[in-house]
Amino acid sequence: MIENNTYDVIIIGGSYSGLSAAMSLGRSLRDVLVIDSGFPCNRQTPHSHNFITHDGEKPAVISVKAKTQVDFYDTVKFYNGLAINAIKTESGFEIETQSGKIFTSKKVLFATGVKDLLPQIPGFYECWGISVLHCPYCHGYEVKKEKTAIVANGDMGFEFSKMISNWTKDLWLLTNGKSTLTKQQTQLLQQHNVKIIEDEIESLEHQNGNVQQIIFKNQSKIEIKAIYYKAPFEQHCPLPEALGCELTENGLLKVDAFQKTTIQGVFASGDCHIQARSVALAVSSGSFAGAMINKEIIDEEFV
Repeated sequence: MIENNTYDVIIIGGSYSGLSAAMSLGRSLRDVLVIDSGFPCNRQTPHSHNFITHDGEKPAVISVKAKTQVDFYDTVKFYNGLAINAIKTESGFEIETQSGKIFTSKKVLFATGVKDLLPQIPGFYECWGISVLHCPYCHGYEVKKEKTAIVANGDMGFEFSKMISNWTKDLWLLTNGKSTLTKQQTQLLQQHNVKIIEDEIESLEHQNGNVQQIIFKNQSKIEIKAIYYKAPFEQHCPLPEALGCELTENGLLKVDAFQKTTIQGVFASGDCHIQARSVALAVSSGSFAGAMINKEIIDEEFV
């Protein structure tokens, strides 16, 4: 039950990073509101890996357990809804939700993640996070030594092929159109038995998100077990930019060593500012951001 509208900190985004920050702040005796719309980027991923003590668990199970533990701290409250507007005021910030609720705080933390922009290839979205993968450290072990494709081109295709060759030697690089690899890159990949296909992809044939075949526009096919793809992305939440927060050249929120954005009083944690995306890094980032926010409030009050 939300009993008041004024908090020390409002956290927008209630997944791993936001919950981690909320725990840090709750343990610091801060009044915190976590606003979450319930739309995490890994909602299709069946299992989370490379996060010690939780290796192999379902992402939703980790989130439920985390929220239950954070809920123990009575100064932390939760609001299920979408934040649609943020205004900087003389005393802090005013956050408006889609339902018309308005909450105020001294500080704001964005733990809102990013939105992956997937190619318009039938079957691609359905396989995303299940058998079309973004990170070998998160999912590579489960498809080790399997017949694997990479959808990429140019320098990205070359570097990604080098990396994935650590997990499997049965590797296919799909440039999805004319290759932009250099002659030297092509020769090196061929020396390491990476097969290069320039045909354009028509669709992915899959069973419940598990890819079975890649079908090309010329109607040729290859059977495959897993696909890696580095998706371009955009910020999941437009509010940081609306407040004036700067982005890096890669489209991430720019923060300093203390998780501060370029707008005073606004912090960021998790995937919205981290290039390498993983549950472990999101949790670490959130915990640190919570401590830095608490320190800033202490410094401002201790005068």
